[in-house]
Amino acid sequence: MENHKLGRAPDFTNACIVMFGVNLGWVLLFLFAIYGLVAAVFICLVVNHWLNWVAVRRRKADQLYAGKTAG
Repeated sequence: MENHKLGRAPDFTNACIVMFGVNLGWVLLFLFAIYGLVAAVFICLVVNHWLNWVAVRRRKADQLYAGKTAG
């Protein structure tokens, strides 16, 4: 057991992004079928706003860790 070296963990980022898209797709189709287009569009706008917020936070964190001033 001591001779076994630990390898690198697999990167599941792409799989996570694909499954997020698949799950978002069936949720939106379900909302569209039950509540109509208005509810599906509203959820799309909320998810879009949330993803933009995450992107801004990541950009600020990258600038902070790169030694630049976040602003």
